[in-house]
Amino acid sequence: MSKLIAALAGAGIALLSAGGAFAEGPAPKDVLKTYSDVALAMYSDAVSSAKTLQGKVDAFLKDPTDATLKDARDAWKAARAPYQQTEGFRFGNKSVDDLEGTVNAWPLDEGLIDYVDAKYGDSSDENPYYAANVIANPKLKIGRKAIDATKINAKLLNSLQEVGEVESNVAIGYHAVEFLLWGQDLNGTGPGAGNRPATDYVQGDGCTNKNCDRRAQYLKVATDLLVKDLGAMEALWTPKGKARVALQKKKGASSLAPIFTGLGSLSYGELGGERMKLGLILHDPEEEHDCFSDNTHNSHYYDIVGMKEIWEGKYTRLDGSTVEGPSPKAYAEANAPEEAKRLDELFAATLAKAQVMKDRADGGEAYDQQIGEGNAEGNKVVQDVIDALVAQTRGIEATVAKLGVKISVEGSDSLDAPEKVTQ
Repeated sequence: MSKLIAALAGAGIALLSAGGAFAEGPAPKDVLKTYSDVALAMYSDAVSSAKTLQGKVDAFLKDPTDATLKDARDAWKAARAPYQQTEGFRFGNKSVDDLEGTVNAWPLDEGLIDYVDAKYGDSSDENPYYAANVIANPKLKIGRKAIDATKINAKLLNSLQEVGEVESNVAIGYHAVEFLLWGQDLNGTGPGAGNRPATDYVQGDGCTNKNCDRRAQYLKVATDLLVKDLGAMEALWTPKGKARVALQKKKGASSLAPIFTGLGSLSYGELGGERMKLGLILHDPEEEHDCFSDNTHNSHYYDIVGMKEIWEGKYTRLDGSTVEGPSPKAYAEANAPEEAKRLDELFAATLAKAQVMKDRADGGEAYDQQIGEGNAEGNKVVQDVIDALVAQTRGIEATVAKLGVKISVEGSDSLDAPEKVTQ
């Protein structure tokens, strides 16, 4: 009988003992296996969609037209969805967070990369490379060192990532590619995204805004690097990958801490605070995540989708297949049933609020318009998502407390001390 109970528990089935007490449900090691399997599937989809983007960028650079530019932009947006679903793995797994900056660093000072509008300015007290314009300058001076940037290659771009220890010097990743495809969004909190012309990539006669050859080099190298760096993140979750192996070494209920740390920190400090509340407080489109493409609503939405999938231990891949198994939800239902029920409701409520935000944006009012000053209705839609994320975090904390699992959730001044937030 004990073997049967163990087998059922391992399959995610919580059993009542004769005295009515809850059994343990799935073993933590089985929950961690599902968690790792879901991670591998999500990152694999992120890689495959980035490879599709790579192909569309290559086609655009070969024949830069409005149509091929649109194809590349559409592929960029499509590539964001599977990656954003992975972000719940960040904060609880150091090896993941160590690589995250190579693919999703944000915000970026776009003057480091290419030409910008005059109102951007030509200097910044915080960033000596604010207007370095790598594309226009084959010779750069980094500190006291002269850099030969004649050839734009992976070595150069990697060396410029967070150059001068300034986080907004983002030279690679999704957002560098986004800027190169869309250009600056000069519409403030009004309608419209970036509108870079396809002719910025025409070679020879017809080139606009100069340096089309170097701009094409930059876009090609940055896109190729994105595929490579996502592949490194995917590799963390293979059978011998660093992140999976680190989890396999953990024992008992406390081994689930990375799962709940990731979910709590993304919910609260990162998404609820830095990506959403900060921009809402300031009514500043520069604080929106996908600011050049006006795709921010989707990035936030898929973060929330991904957190729910991690909780449920179930992910539907881009090819329609499903990866699922013993989940954090099943473990919590067996050991903290009231808290688990409440948390499940909170995940559903957050997704519902995010759907309202997404539907509004898909209907024509972009995220930067929703956070605009004076847009009371749009502001409330965004605030509702933030409130739901905060409540979700409190539900995570209540659940782990009942489970006896200790976590530390990342904070945010935007939520914890909004009076400290300045423009």
